[in-house]
Formats: sequence, structure tokens, C-alpha cells
Amino acid sequence: MKLSLRDRFPDMTVETTKGTIRLPEDYKGKWFVFFSHPADFTPVCTTEFVGFQKKKKEFDRLGVELIGLSVDDLESHHNWVKWIKENLHVEIEFPIIDDADRKISETLGMIHPNEDDTLAVRAVVIVDHNGKVRGLMEYPKEVGRSIGEILRFVKALRLASVKKVFPPANWPNNELIGDKVLFHRGPEDDPAKDKERGITALSDWFIYKNEEAL
Repeated sequence: MKLSLRDRFPDMTVETTKGTIRLPEDYKGKWFVFFSHPADFTPVCTTEFVGFQKKKKEFDRLGVELIGLSVDDLESHHNWVKWIKENLHVEIEFPIIDDADRKISETLGMIHPNEDDTLAVRAVVIVDHNGKVRGLMEYPKEVGRSIGEILRFVKALRLASVKKVFPPANWPNNELIGDKVLFHRGPEDDPAKDKERGITALSDWFIYKNEEAL
């Protein structure tokens, strides 16, 4: 992708299955997950969209919007959404962007010359409430995404941003410290108060505590 972490997401006006949206302006104050898929009416993409919809309430509780894109037009998107509802009994509620001319995909670097250059890759861009890119993921067309991992990633990013901590590997199910989080001591942190504050220090650089204690 042409985007990098901490870049501002490019200003663009897009046509979607839910109307015209200005990105990132219309999501100001909210986080959003922008994701591309190779094409409508394809099996892996269908399972991903159902997966995103099944997790939508959890994204909603975090104040995170979902928005999809492929190099198909609105008619194709609407027909695909209709097929999903009629055959899989799932109603896709988030918007899908019309990118039949591939301008958006090419602007964001979501079409790769070493792949099938007529389709977008499975890209994920996580954008924060200030319109800044905070997370980037990319998958090959052959393999579907883990929607649970994307949700976990968003939760961890938001926690890290608000509380200035570092969720560990596999958080909240880390093999060493469970659902606790790592952090750096500040000048006001007195090691003598670690026990009462629920802090464990294995060294001056490996320090963790309960999320609830933040």
C-alpha cells in the first residue's frame, strides 16, 4: 500500500451503497476500518463480509465504523448484498464503495502489479478519530482475513492510544501475563507502591499491570 503509519488518510469523496461519504471528514471523531476485497460474488469475500457483519455490534460499541471497497460498481454491490441476504440470511449494514474505475484502489496502492492487476488485494486500513492511519494489514487473495484479529487489533490500538500502554502478544490472552498490559514508568511512579497499584516489575523495562488499574 502507498499509505504508511501515522499518515493522514487522503481526503476523498466516495459513492457507496449507503450514499455519498467524505473520507475521513464524515468520520471525524470516530475510528473507522477501511477494507478492500478483490471482487463481489466471490466465495472468500462473501465469508469475510458476513464475518464483518457478525462482528459489527462489537465494532459499534467501540465507536468504530466499517467501510468496504472493491473494483465493482454500485449495482454489483447492491446485487451481491441482496444475494447474501437471500441466501445466507445476513444483511450487510455497512457501506461498500463504488470503485469500478479503480481510481481509489490505485491511489491507495491496493492494486499490485505482481498480483492480478485487475483486482484489489485484501487490504485493511485502521484510521483513528483524527483521520490518521494507525494500522495496516494486507492479505493475499487466496486467504480470508480473521475478523476477530482485526477487532482485537482495533481494541488494542485504542487502549494503547488512550491509556499509553502496550498490549502484549495475543492480548488479552498473552501466554505470560494474561490480560495485563505493559507500560513504561513515569517520573511519578514509585516502585514502593507497586503492590498496592497492582504492578509487577520483572526488571526496569518489563513492567505490567491490570488494565482496570489504569
